[in-house]
Formats: sequence, C-alpha cells, structure tokens
Amino acid sequence: MNLIAKYAKLIKAEAQRLGFSTCGIAKAEFLEDEARHLENWLKNGYHGEMQYMENHFDKRLDPRLLVEGSKSVISLSYNYFPEKEQSKDSYKIAKYAYGQDYHHVVKGKLNELYNFIQYEIGEINGRAFVDSAPVMERAWAERSGLGWNGKHSLLIQKELGSYFFLAELIIDLELEYDTPFQTDHCGTCTKCIDACPTEAILPNNTIDGSKCISYFTIELKNEIPTSVKGQFEDWMFGCDICQDVCPWNRFSKPHSEPLFKPHVDLLSMTKTDWQEITEDVFKKVFKKSPVKRTKYAGLQRNIQFLKD
Repeated sequence: MNLIAKYAKLIKAEAQRLGFSTCGIAKAEFLEDEARHLENWLKNGYHGEMQYMENHFDKRLDPRLLVEGSKSVISLSYNYFPEKEQSKDSYKIAKYAYGQDYHHVVKGKLNELYNFIQYEIGEINGRAFVDSAPVMERAWAERSGLGWNGKHSLLIQKELGSYFFLAELIIDLELEYDTPFQTDHCGTCTKCIDACPTEAILPNNTIDGSKCISYFTIELKNEIPTSVKGQFEDWMFGCDICQDVCPWNRFSKPHSEPLFKPHVDLLSMTKTDWQEITEDVFKKVFKKSPVKRTKYAGLQRNIQFLKD
C-alpha cells in the first residue's frame, strides 16, 4: 500500500472511532458544474433575504481559496436521527435541533480528527468546517462518494437515509481519492416534491429557499407573509416534511450521541405549553440548542403565526 492510500485508510479509521458514520475524500479543485448552478440559483432569488449567500462566491467553489495549497477535501457524515419524537399534540421542531448545537458537537470531533492527522502524519495546514463557512458541502460529499443529492437537495445514503450532518476537513495533504457517487437512486419518485406544502422543491434537485418553511421560521427576520398562512403544518422551527416522506429514511437508525439527546421536557410539551412558554423556560429547554438562533421573540412569532 502506498503512502497516500495508507494515510487515507488511517484517517477513515479514526473518523469511524470518533463516531462519524461515513468518511470520503476528494481532490481539492474548482467546482465547475456547481458554479453555474449557484449563479442561476442566486439570479433567481431563491436565497430570499439570505444575503450572506451572495458573499464569497469564489471561495464557495474553490477550497484552495479557503486553505492555501489545499489538496484534499475530507467529507464526513454524522447521524442525528432521534430515538423518540415529539408528541403528536405539539408544534414541531426539526429533528436536527432536538439536542445540543451540532456546530459545536461535530466541530469538536472534527478538530479531534485534525489533531490526530497532525500527530500521526505530521505538520499539515488545514481547516475544519461544519455548516459555518462558504463550503459546498453536499457537492463535496457527492464527490467523495458518500451519497447522492436527492430531489430535496439533501444528501442521501442508501444505508442511512438523510438524517445526518455533513462536515469537512480541507487540508494541504495529498491523499487517495474516492470515486464520486454517480447514481441517483431517487429515480422517478417525487414524494418530497409532492409533500412540500409551500412548493419549495423545484425540478432538477433545486430548492427555492425563499419558499421553504425552514427559511420562514429561522432565516427570515421580518414578519412571515400572510400568503403562506396555514401551510406550515405546525412546524415552528425548521421542517422535516421532505425527509419524513423519503422512502430512503426507512433505513434511518437512532444516533448514539449523548449530546444530541433532547432536553427532558422537550418531547412531552404540548401546543398549550408552547403557547405559554416563558423566556426562562425557553432558556432552560434550549440552553445549548440551535433553536437559540431564532431567539425567544422569534419562536414566539412563529408560534403566534401557527396559532392565529
């Protein structure tokens, strides 16, 4: 086994030990196909008021602008599918937000992997990314052989479905690269498109972000437009509709990450509990949760919109 293959095998074994479900490696280079798609997506205004999506266009498409001299993009997935879900009589939160903020949890494990590479292989330069910088994570995951992009634009894996986070290590070390994932196993299925109540899922694996329930309940800072009244199906933070109906998610298995376990009160809270939630309860239930992003006032706005 040559050195680049040996290093790749070593890294993947450590990633598995740290709890990552899958790990793949791609050559760090310009994403030509994605450049056209991103340009059209922005031109069509599918990013809504997410102005940050217009920033760092070149960096989003070329990892060598994020890490000087980078040669490899290591993509990893981390399962977050919960063992239990919220009660039926409840306003709903996307499953990824049940536990502690994934940015911190997964980033910590990614930094551990980076330190391992430094210790075992030698001094390298690199950066860790968990949905917090201009990185086309799904494109890199596909190039790394981890899965394919479904019609809902999320990465799908045959064995796991789509309930997982993606993370990347971009480093200036040459490694053995994996074969890009070539086959789209969605076929003629349109369950996610048909189920989306706001018609945010467009043909050709494209999402109109400005119509997505997650956009309205998290990203949008102004009042939610009355034109989408009655279309949220009780989702108050994020949305899992397109994932819940996806046939591949019948293979989802509960995660084993203690930090992703929900607060003891979360799953049993009813609509009445949410309507009466105080700021103190909000801070207690969502102490280290990504739900803090919308703040107490934002969650109240969302609940009021669903209630009225």
